[in-house]
Amino acid sequence: MMNLLRIFVLIFCIESNLSFGQKIDAGQLLEDIAYLSSDELEGRKPLSEGGLKAMDYIKARFQALGLSSQYPDHTQYFDFRNRRDGKLYENAANIVAFIPGSQSEKIIVVMAHYDHIGRQGEKIFNGADDNASGAAAVMALASYYTKNRPQHSMMFVALDAEEMGHQGAKALVSDFPFPLQQVVLNINMDMISRNDDNQLYAVGTYHYPFLKPTMQKVSEGRSPELLFGHDQPDSGMQDWTLASDHSQFHLNGIPFIYFGVEDHEDYHQETDTFENIQPDFYVAAVELIADIINALDQTNLSEK
Repeated sequence: MMNLLRIFVLIFCIESNLSFGQKIDAGQLLEDIAYLSSDELEGRKPLSEGGLKAMDYIKARFQALGLSSQYPDHTQYFDFRNRRDGKLYENAANIVAFIPGSQSEKIIVVMAHYDHIGRQGEKIFNGADDNASGAAAVMALASYYTKNRPQHSMMFVALDAEEMGHQGAKALVSDFPFPLQQVVLNINMDMISRNDDNQLYAVGTYHYPFLKPTMQKVSEGRSPELLFGHDQPDSGMQDWTLASDHSQFHLNGIPFIYFGVEDHEDYHQETDTFENIQPDFYVAAVELIADIINALDQTNLSEK
């Protein structure tokens, strides 16, 4: 990993060259992804020392922002059995924060998983794009909404154990602190920090087409280019409808949008490091996602 001096120099350069009005703190966003994908966290496997450090880091951010939670210490603990090795994992943890809406008790859940696959021998799988990028974005968006209260209530969730079968999302849905009918939209971010073609996918509008016009309007002429797809059966594209944590909301009939990029050469490789993200793309992607969430928040989602 690059040393801290190089990280701060990179952050300064990115901040100095951004030309759009920022809704998020770009420097903090890049600092967060750099830490979460550092060797110190050893790939953030659930219940590993690095995974626990990631959990504490995100929890501390939510607490510093003064965010409330329906779970003690912002932590929803859960147990699960890994379907691959049969091992029982006890006290895995989702980190959950909440902002009440100014006009509605209906809820938008904004989330990303913070775990990755850990290490194998001397190889560390840092998981910068997958999915330190999404976890850092959740913190950035939570920070933004503490200063800009949303119309809908918003829940911000950093999920554990996605890589072991969406276990954190399953636990969240099965032990949700409100009736699930109050959730009108799920936003999931999983791999949003790099794409050589400057393209970001928004998955889910095939199933929930009422979301698409607003998203098209917000994204028109923007960078990165927002594409739709990867959600229609028999389209010739890989179907991502059940590919990540949003699946658990979709299976309960809750509209979702999954933001992500197509797989790259470093997917699930030890080369998925901070050095290989594309900071300009990443910051612009999170800004675009923020604008889309804002626009959707200002619509009456409960009537759709």
